[in-house]
Amino acid sequence: MSLNAIMAVTDLGVSLFTTSLAFHHSRPFMYQPRNLSLQTLRPGTMRTKLSIKSISLPDQFGPRVIYTRPVGFLPINHEFGLSSSYLYSANRIFTDQSRVWSVFELFILAQSDFYRSITSLVFELFILAQSEFCRQSRVCLRVIYTHPIELLPTITSLYGKKSLEQLKRSSQEALLNTSDSLRTLKTIDTIQRLGIEHHFKEEINLQLGRLTNWEPVENLFATALQFRLLRHNGWPTRSDVFNKFLDKSGNFKESVTKDIWGMLSLYESSYLGTKDEEVLQQAMDFSRAHLHRSLPYLSLEVKNIVGGALMLPRHLRMARLEAKNYMVECRKTSSQIPDLLKLARLDFDISQSMHQKELAEISRWWKNLGLVESIGFGRDKPGECFLWVLGILPEPCYSNCRIELAKAISVLQVMDDMFDTHGKLDELVPFTMAIRRWDLDAMEQLPEYMKICYMALYNTIHEIAYRIQKEHGKTVITCIKRTVHIFEAYLKEAKWFNNKYVPTFREYLDNGVISSASFMALVHSTLLIGDNLSEKTISMMIPYPRIFSCSGEILRLWDDLGTSRDEQKRGDNACSIQCLMAENNISDENVARKHIRKLIGNLWLELNGLALTTTDFPLSVARTSLNMARAAQAIYQHGDDQSSLTVDDQVQALLFTPSANY
Repeated sequence: MSLNAIMAVTDLGVSLFTTSLAFHHSRPFMYQPRNLSLQTLRPGTMRTKLSIKSISLPDQFGPRVIYTRPVGFLPINHEFGLSSSYLYSANRIFTDQSRVWSVFELFILAQSDFYRSITSLVFELFILAQSEFCRQSRVCLRVIYTHPIELLPTITSLYGKKSLEQLKRSSQEALLNTSDSLRTLKTIDTIQRLGIEHHFKEEINLQLGRLTNWEPVENLFATALQFRLLRHNGWPTRSDVFNKFLDKSGNFKESVTKDIWGMLSLYESSYLGTKDEEVLQQAMDFSRAHLHRSLPYLSLEVKNIVGGALMLPRHLRMARLEAKNYMVECRKTSSQIPDLLKLARLDFDISQSMHQKELAEISRWWKNLGLVESIGFGRDKPGECFLWVLGILPEPCYSNCRIELAKAISVLQVMDDMFDTHGKLDELVPFTMAIRRWDLDAMEQLPEYMKICYMALYNTIHEIAYRIQKEHGKTVITCIKRTVHIFEAYLKEAKWFNNKYVPTFREYLDNGVISSASFMALVHSTLLIGDNLSEKTISMMIPYPRIFSCSGEILRLWDDLGTSRDEQKRGDNACSIQCLMAENNISDENVARKHIRKLIGNLWLELNGLALTTTDFPLSVARTSLNMARAAQAIYQHGDDQSSLTVDDQVQALLFTPSANY
């Protein structure tokens, strides 16, 4: 039996601590305590000791997982008064061929002042696990040592991979072995909402291809569901399928309002419409009005579902948040396929564990970079940066892409702070000129803190370009360097602030799309993903395609809706809201906000159309553009609507709360 010793963060440390944990099973059987003491010693450090009180169990339970019990948070007793450090432990008892093992998974959480390498500790745990003592006492150890802000690992089943494959097979059978077209559509919808579609891409495409020619007869729910799923998955669709529900006057028939699920399905489908699809615009207004009127007459369960859709339609939802929320909804609905929910829970925990490791790597890189510590200012929020990249690139296969993109965003956040509040204009001008030259010699005349910023950016960009060169065989440094024209936009905003200039709304938005880093994020995503990456694809990003700028405008406007109030209190630049008010003589900020939300709705119509017609790029480009717009709303909506989740709430829900809690 080997040890799974996981080093989540390498630069950790404690000079001396001792902790003891005893496990007591709720069932009355005999057990014998085993005391394990681990001694570690590194050159130049004090000897450390970790004492674990463990158990062995009788061999009567058979070859299966027999008990799992999370213990919770326990304070560590140590000698240095670090009261905010905790130990998380979970006991997992399973059998291995006739032997019973007690597995202790220890999650030691330490504050930022609690650092020094524990490589030797992990190594000695590994040696211990291989020892005859462990085999005789039937004890296995899994240790994860980390910073609480960077990582709080969830515990996934020791037999998770096996269970995953079993659940996938049963779910595949449910998807493929049915001739009921509507049932198939419902199953696909459930799979995609649960965030497990990456397991069934071929099966979903096969079934959707079969269903392109299916024509539901006067069934609003089925017609709208078919339209939405086909369009969402890139299949050709026509909005005139809804014409059969119109009366002679061209309005939707009042009779369809009696079907609440049909109306909800019509409402959800309407959000995938484009500018020239008037019937879908009509469907949106019609269904929204009737759904609002129906709320007082619905059961509590249905009311919550309809109310959630009216607050945020599915098409606009961030994928990982939707998966988490839909697990809760499915648990209350008996009509769902049980194995799909089980698979979604297991997949959520496995994905969460992967995301935690990604965040740990980003946090370790960020700490080693030491940018904020070196210059004394700037946002220090790797968790928020990771939420951004998880929104843009939610698929499990994009793990490395998320890590690299988060690095670029983290550095640019600090640069943004420098231009906004800390840099002087007479320093920002030569800094921008040095960035434009992209030459290390160009930074020699800059202040020391700007040299540090310049080097951090220079090295990060080149590291990302190197990874793309290594993985996709394309030299992209010139393309990536173009994204640093974001500093021209930063400088323009600094000059506006210095001159007390309020730009026109269009002038502000054109510059704001660049300063929001939207082009940087989408260019980096396209290159890091590398789907059909060619010289032609790279050249098509010069100038930036409209699908990038459309998504970027949505991001900028949501950013302003979410941050404007705080920025105005600090005396920052006018944002789109103030520019709109000044240009149109609007005195009420709420009126301006309503207008901004309407503009966002119109931009979504355009973005939907571009996603359908931008065929020169891989499908992943359209998806990342849509996802960035979704992530913008998820991250900034709380600033516009206090009833929505904060960024910290979302990070906690997606990264640190296991599926068992939902």
